[in-house]
Amino acid sequence: MRRQAVRRYEIKMPAKRKTPFDPKTFLTTPGSGRTIASYRKDQVVYSQGAVADAVFFIQKGKVKLTVVSEQGKEAVVAVLSPDEFCGEGCLAAQPRRMATATAMTDCDIMRLEKAAVVRTLHKEPTFAEMFVSHLLARSIRVEEDLVDQLFNSSEKRLARALLLLANFGKEGKPEPILAKVTQEMLADMIGTTRSRVSFFMNKFRRLGLIDYNGHLEVHPSLLSVVLHEHPHIADDTSED
Repeated sequence: MRRQAVRRYEIKMPAKRKTPFDPKTFLTTPGSGRTIASYRKDQVVYSQGAVADAVFFIQKGKVKLTVVSEQGKEAVVAVLSPDEFCGEGCLAAQPRRMATATAMTDCDIMRLEKAAVVRTLHKEPTFAEMFVSHLLARSIRVEEDLVDQLFNSSEKRLARALLLLANFGKEGKPEPILAKVTQEMLADMIGTTRSRVSFFMNKFRRLGLIDYNGHLEVHPSLLSVVLHEHPHIADDTSED
């Protein structure tokens, strides 16, 4: 008898769809090369001179970056808010930290090992695009800070610093400054004396541009000091 050929059918299972990469999920959940830690107010995240081997992403809270000179003088070079990175210099072969990062409020911060960041930048275009946008925004901010220091009066510099601390422009409306910001710190940020900061803070409050209600509140009207130097709010004392 002739044997009938047996036909074999292979059932092909549908290919598993790859879950789209979500930068927000990547930066809010621990994983390979990624850990999350909580920092108390005034706790150091990393120190100037320490080995630069990771990038940090602020999930909650505010962080200040300070630099100390050989003579021991400290300067505040930046105040960072949620959804901002710091320590990214390690990606440009920076061997040591150029500044100290300190929590200004209670913070939740993700630490991303350098290798994990480099790997994700190469593999995930959406993350690379987001990170490049961050670098460009930081570069623009540094350029604006330099112009501010070179050409603007200390009154304008203080007004701009307060607006930045209140996250003005991110959501369109300034937020209360919950972190304790001393006049000494503001003086370090804008390159002037504490007495001049005190003078301008009193002036801003008198004009209704800021309020003290347990915390510092910045009103959008403070922007007028940055955009225009009206005669009634121009400094009537000598410049630095």
